Amino acid sequence: MKSKFIAIEGNIGVGKTSLAKKIAKDYNSELILESFSNNPFLPKFYKDPEKHAFSLELFFMSERYHQLKKTWSGDLFFSNKISDYFFMKSKIFAKTTLKDDELFLFEKLFEIMLSSLPYPDLLVYIHSDIKRLQENIHLRGRKFELNIDDSYLEALQNNYFDYLKKQKKSSVLILDVTKVDFVNDNKVYKKIKNLISEKYQLGEVKKVIL
Repeated sequence: MKSKFIAIEGNIGVGKTSLAKKIAKDYNSELILESFSNNPFLPKFYKDPEKHAFSLELFFMSERYHQLKKTWSGDLFFSNKISDYFFMKSKIFAKTTLKDDELFLFEKLFEIMLSSLPYPDLLVYIHSDIKRLQENIHLRGRKFELNIDDSYLEALQNNYFDYLKKQKKSSVLILDVTKVDFVNDNKVYKKIKNLISEKYQLGEVKKVIL
């Protein structure tokens, strides 16, 4: 493993946690998983996004910040870390859900928190088309996600791509998994593992269709 800190990102339902678990197990890495189930605003947000978006995003940002700060000041026995999210996710989701005045305040708090957190050496972005994402979302069956609109997923996708084009802090590996099942197809997973294991230059972007 050439990268000490790998963050796996992507749209809702694309398989971030599944891939992070598999990679962490194979490389005996410390696994950092986002906890979303304890966010009391999540079911409320999907019922009334406009009313609960600001509370939702603030809660998520706070939880992500405290988890990452604790992780970096804690266990030193692992040589590398694999996360199923990157802190920048907070800003990307906020840009998608918040009004301008809310976003202005949110970003002020976000920048303060971001300044004390590490950037991943390698940012792995898993991409899938909207139809496949919806199939995955319905397959895993979280009740509060079942009515997610295509337009919301498309807006998130666009904001992710906008960030990936502009950022220079991490190496980026973009994997299009629309037509494959990396969880159950070991050949596909091995190819992904080999790609993640490569050495990349800072700011380099590599795109692979699987």
